[in-house]
Amino acid sequence: MRRALLAITGLAAGTTALVVLKGSPGVGQAAHEPPAVAAPSGGATPPAGTATLGAKPRARATTPAATRTPSARATTARSTSAPRATTAAPRATTRRVTGPVVENEYGNVQVQIVVSGTRIVDAVALELPQETAQSDRRSEQVDGRYSGPSGQVVQRQSAEVDTVSGATATSESYRRSLQAAIDRAR
Repeated sequence: MRRALLAITGLAAGTTALVVLKGSPGVGQAAHEPPAVAAPSGGATPPAGTATLGAKPRARATTPAATRTPSARATTARSTSAPRATTAAPRATTRRVTGPVVENEYGNVQVQIVVSGTRIVDAVALELPQETAQSDRRSEQVDGRYSGPSGQVVQRQSAEVDTVSGATATSESYRRSLQAAIDRAR
């Protein structure tokens, strides 16, 4: 009977010690001490790694991390591998953003940009002054320099475009509408 009691007490103490030493995920071993268990009757010594009630706790031997065996490492060790790569590239969202109509002395100017992700991929003048042959010609110069997938807007990715000589008002109106579209796209 005594042997059975000692075996059960030893098994319970050993299991409890393992549970405490292992701890929950995210908690290291060093923070836990094994639980105190009562000494079995009959003067037998408790299993290794357990303490008896009323006895001073034993000092734990510490081993430098570099010399520990894998089973002695804390359960909080994190994997140092790189994040898992996904097989599909994220889709770039393509959207059209329209700036406001900006009036000048020659007519109205309105710009629309096409944005893919965070890049401007196209710019289009939706409205340009065309009241006279001269304003129409200057509007074509502004449109040719700024708009399109190879225009200054796409090249510079901003509203910082060069002023077209002879079309200062139209150039400025184009920049203002363009800047508003860029601000809306953010």
